[in-house]
Amino acid sequence: MFLKGHIRILFSVFLVFILITGSSGFCAYVKSMALGSNPKYSDEFDYFEYTDPNAKVGGELRMASMGTFDKVNPFSLRGIVAAGVSDLIFEPLAIFSLDEPMTMYGLLAEEMKLGRDKLSISFRLNREAKFSNGDPVLAKDVVFSYETLISGDGVNPFFKNYWADIKGVSIVSDREVKFTFRKKNRELHFIIASMPIFSEKWGENRESFSDIVTDGPIASGPYKIKKIELGKGIWFEKRTDYWANKHPVRKNQFNFSKISFRYYKDAFARLEAFKAGEFDFIHENTSKIWARSYEGKSFVSGAKIKEELKNSNPAGMQGYVFNTRKSLFSDFRVRKAIYLAMDFEWMNRQLFYDQYKRSYSFFTNTPMAATGLPSESETQLLAKLVKESDIRFNPNVLDVISRPPLNSGKNGLRNNLKRAKGLLEEAGWFVTNGRLQNKKGNSFEFEILLDTRGWERVVAPFARNLKKLGINLKTRVTDLSLYKQRIDNFDYDMLVHWYLSGQNPGNELFNRYSSISAGQKASRNYAGVKDPLVDLLIDRVVKAESREELVTASRLLDRVLLNEYYVIPHWHNTVHRVSYDSRLARPKTLPLYYGSEIWAFSTWWWRRGQQ
Repeated sequence: MFLKGHIRILFSVFLVFILITGSSGFCAYVKSMALGSNPKYSDEFDYFEYTDPNAKVGGELRMASMGTFDKVNPFSLRGIVAAGVSDLIFEPLAIFSLDEPMTMYGLLAEEMKLGRDKLSISFRLNREAKFSNGDPVLAKDVVFSYETLISGDGVNPFFKNYWADIKGVSIVSDREVKFTFRKKNRELHFIIASMPIFSEKWGENRESFSDIVTDGPIASGPYKIKKIELGKGIWFEKRTDYWANKHPVRKNQFNFSKISFRYYKDAFARLEAFKAGEFDFIHENTSKIWARSYEGKSFVSGAKIKEELKNSNPAGMQGYVFNTRKSLFSDFRVRKAIYLAMDFEWMNRQLFYDQYKRSYSFFTNTPMAATGLPSESETQLLAKLVKESDIRFNPNVLDVISRPPLNSGKNGLRNNLKRAKGLLEEAGWFVTNGRLQNKKGNSFEFEILLDTRGWERVVAPFARNLKKLGINLKTRVTDLSLYKQRIDNFDYDMLVHWYLSGQNPGNELFNRYSSISAGQKASRNYAGVKDPLVDLLIDRVVKAESREELVTASRLLDRVLLNEYYVIPHWHNTVHRVSYDSRLARPKTLPLYYGSEIWAFSTWWWRRGQQ
């Protein structure tokens, strides 16, 4: 059903470094870098294959967004940033192609050089690159962007965590900058190359970076902000002086003269607005709406197109996330019992029109997903970690990984609820007068925090099943501002979240599951995972020097997380459900790994005339 969050895929990685463009190896400046393979595109490539050289330029693309926004600074901790800002205004040193698992091509950086010891990376900046105020992009701006984002001055701590292995940055010349690393990390040079760059003049009259709220960003991207109506809409216009129109990684892209986002409070209002022609493109997350509501005169006449676009995106893990900081969920047997009460088969049939598959791993649809019993290499790695660090671990880590329980057949759900009842009793919870209670007489009840009412109908059958166990489940729907505040402060019992994953896991794991992030405000460790074994495995994943090592460490990490039941897995599909104005045209070649909205506003165009 709902696949939460805008898709900004943080690709995380194949393994062995192979740098192309020259035969000098790691000490040579190159235009592209790849992990685990050669870059698909040569130094002389003209444009990415998922773009179209026949794309027309002009017109306005009107998009939609849900909820509200109160700022245009995507990096500050407080507030909700407007849609489109990050992708249309800011640019990184290098950019990933969408038809390769992990290949990076220079953008603001014309060339890159990884140190021979793999403990540094240097960037030579493109002399053509200019900010929206006309200033050239210089090394001092790169240093300023980096130092600002790790400063803690009202900045989201995600950046400081994500770049924790960066030792420092230095200016080599006006257009050359060098980052040094604390230790070897197979993807750190990719991570820092993805850093968004902005001018030191942005917000220069503000006392604190967090004071930059609606000041138009000074960055190098193809668009600038034309108009803002806080909470209602934002309008962008294409820069007439955009420096990279003919750059291979930008050619045939950003074809619209204007791009706007209008905000809607709920999915039904958004759909009616789309049918009325208020905007041109929509990505649909709700299976019921997709199955039953995309109909009417405009669809019959062909004025609007309804289409499912295939993708190869890893599915990651969407699910109900337990907040194990709460004593109620501190026992994994309790979490497992509640896990057994979700009847996916009934929900998929009755609510989702059989549009989904059950997710089964934190790395669903990738080779990193754990299956069955631990392999010999997993067992050996676990033994080695225990010997080296003398850690203790829950023996259930070595249990077989079975797919989420099936509730098919006459007694499927009944049998699973019996198992759940047994687990709850083992944990000290018994049903008394229809209510689950412990020896102290405390009733078992909890709340799911939601940011949209559409989830209430999905939670309802889950709540009914829990009621059979004597558990009272309530829902709390809040506006986005309060929702963000509460999740930043871990003020919830359970929430719905989608942990995106790339082709392979990487540094993002620290922010999601490490002991340090468990107590760090605004981290994405929503489950409160605080496990020394998980910490060691994340370190092994990041330091893996071969694909075999990466697969082993990732599968063992997945096994630990799954067998501790931090999340009740939801569902996924392998298509983007979109509808759009039939006058819009798109490239014939689909990318492999992409978000539908980003691909639309970056590569589509108006078929005829100016919209």
